[in-house]
Amino acid sequence: MKILVTGAAGFIGFHLVQALSRKRLSVVGIDNINDYYDINLKYDRLNKIGINKDKIFDTGESTVSSIYPNCRFAKIDIINLSKLDKLFKEEQFTHVINLAAQAGVRYSIENPHAYVQSNIVGFVNLLECCRHNLIKHFVYASSSSVYGANSKTPFSEEDRVDHPVSLYAATKKSNELMAHTYSHLYDLPTTGLRFFTVYGPWGRPDMAPMLFANAITKGKPIKVFNNGDMLRDFTYIDDIVDGIIKLLNAIPVKCPKADIFNIGNSNPINLMEFISKLEKSLGKTAIKEYYAMQDGDVKSTYADTDHLYKRVQYKSKTNLEEGIIKFSEWFSEYTCNNEC
Repeated sequence: MKILVTGAAGFIGFHLVQALSRKRLSVVGIDNINDYYDINLKYDRLNKIGINKDKIFDTGESTVSSIYPNCRFAKIDIINLSKLDKLFKEEQFTHVINLAAQAGVRYSIENPHAYVQSNIVGFVNLLECCRHNLIKHFVYASSSSVYGANSKTPFSEEDRVDHPVSLYAATKKSNELMAHTYSHLYDLPTTGLRFFTVYGPWGRPDMAPMLFANAITKGKPIKVFNNGDMLRDFTYIDDIVDGIIKLLNAIPVKCPKADIFNIGNSNPINLMEFISKLEKSLGKTAIKEYYAMQDGDVKSTYADTDHLYKRVQYKSKTNLEEGIIKFSEWFSEYTCNNEC
């Protein structure tokens, strides 16, 4: 087995590459290392898996990890079809996990073209490379955002997802449709993963846990939208990675060979409870500023994971309190190392 992981410098991608490398699987990670958020965090993640910043080249040449000899990294953007095609031909991957995407619900309203390029053009490039190189299984990140403002909970894969409330959500639904088409036309096995509010160490600085932790520790106010009346199915990063790895060999067999799974904690938590647990873990009280619901946001998310359990016996193991403690410990150490 030889695995390509795109978005390897991202939050989920970094953790996945590390987990696969520890299992001694052959892994190649790629990322364009864009500046949507602080690139130093991305380089620090890569350094954690033995990829030194000084040995990352714009040419697309790969670098071998100093920690995991079975792991390599190359700076490649999935919208660059020629570099992608060359990589596939040279490496002869058996499995591809696509975690590369322009992330962020709110940013998609401000910068729609970035989402079309990465989430649509880049996704088609990967599908083309997979079908021409006879990839055994293409696993890709979708999102719980495809459920839009659905009022029925928990969200099931059988629910209609025809009303996305952000461009980001629309691109993720488009990914599911395109993957289904390639499974139908070219017999390419594809599996889409609808992630639910992933959090944990090395998380994205534009997401609530990092935004809140930064503000709380610095004595600055946090923005609480919809007056805190929000439910989120917070899912710890290790549980997400566990689900991805379990699905890697769960190749769809029914035609068309296209599966969709929710991956979540199946235990929605009120936003104010999340903030309270984070305050306790950090040992400081947040200064709260209350705002109305933002465009593109939804009031609640709640994953029905029965389908995933039946397929690979997946069940989330990390409760919120345990996950927040682990996140807070990492956050305190990381910020101290960078700011103290």
